[in-house]
Amino acid sequence: MAGKLSRRDRIKRGIRKRISGSSARPRLSVYRSNKGIYAQIIDDVTGKTLVSASSLSKDFSATNGTKSDQSVAVGKLVAEKAIAAGIKDVVFDRNGYLYHGRVKSLADGAREGGLNF
Repeated sequence: MAGKLSRRDRIKRGIRKRISGSSARPRLSVYRSNKGIYAQIIDDVTGKTLVSASSLSKDFSATNGTKSDQSVAVGKLVAEKAIAAGIKDVVFDRNGYLYHGRVKSLADGAREGGLNF
């Protein structure tokens, strides 16, 4: 089994074949761990991260509440930073995770913050 890809990696490769971030519409990528959730806005043409936010970063203040509540707050934080950087439209990359739970909460928070996708 060591040579086989995990299910999430196979799904992730299929998603990344179809979507890509540009300077006009960068990619909002989500990573979910057991302790935190991370979001980056990436321009794939230049290969640079434009904006990032995390539930474990120093500028994140909503440490209380459930993980889903923290995900909504991270979504709002990344949207706030993106709008400050002049980014309004993004392409959502769920990174192989199901669009459910914390990933959906982050997306809803980003939409509430003003991002369009």
